[in-house]
Amino acid sequence: MTAETDPAVPAAARGPVTDEELLVAGTPVARYVLDPDLDVRHGPRPYLHPVRTLAGTPVTDVLPADHVWHLGASLAVQDVAGTNLWGGRTYVRGTGYTWRNDHGRIVHTGWAHRAADRLDHQLHWCDPTGRVLLAERRVLTASAVPGHGGAWRLEVSSTLTAPADRDIVLGSPATNGRPGGAGYGGFFWRAVAAEPPEVFTARLSGEEQVNGCAEPWVAMRARAPEGGAYTLVFGGLGDSDRWFVRTAMYPGVCVAFAFEQTLTIPAGTSRHGHYRVVVADGQLDRDLAAALAGH
Repeated sequence: MTAETDPAVPAAARGPVTDEELLVAGTPVARYVLDPDLDVRHGPRPYLHPVRTLAGTPVTDVLPADHVWHLGASLAVQDVAGTNLWGGRTYVRGTGYTWRNDHGRIVHTGWAHRAADRLDHQLHWCDPTGRVLLAERRVLTASAVPGHGGAWRLEVSSTLTAPADRDIVLGSPATNGRPGGAGYGGFFWRAVAAEPPEVFTARLSGEEQVNGCAEPWVAMRARAPEGGAYTLVFGGLGDSDRWFVRTAMYPGVCVAFAFEQTLTIPAGTSRHGHYRVVVADGQLDRDLAAALAGH
């Protein structure tokens, strides 16, 4: 282990943190921003943006005017043992959304492996004082989809470990009292679209049906403002996870960790997640989306 990969070594001693690129067969498909220079109220955290199709169509948005704290594709939760790691106002039961001094950061602490198609590193989920709430090991990989030259696959593997002496409870606006299926928080993808996108599963269609479901996969198809159609096929729900989906207010899909009930990571234990997104050029039909989800 080197100073660069040892999470016990202070970040300043490891040298500057730079953005990384993920490539598929030599084609850049995503930039991984490790140390964004953001106001703490925006929930600073590593994120992927821009993510593009193989033909170059952008499929993520960052710092959008409607929700400035939406950062491409990232892992974030609004309530982590009382700390807001999502950004924006915090939903308070009986009061509603409120600006509070409760924002933390998710910080990169060291590399285990770096390659053009695989990034493996450690992170700390920290409260406003810098105390570590969760330690994370995260691996991102990018690969071609066999038999489909217009698509590639992003996989994000995440292991969240609670401190040895403390349970960590994850919550959402929904678990804190907000009605309307606002159970967001987890692996979140803020898409970009010229008009409201279509969202569907193998048997459901539209935001009202898909939001809160536990279907094996969810697809979103849209046209980017710059031109070019795309389809995203998401998979990777855990046993207690649900899909959080928005199309009318903004385009977004989330593997939600606490959609209706809080989730506790007991002291000294870990929660594992493996999220998959197929990024395809064109507007795919349900059968093809299901086939890509099966890959």
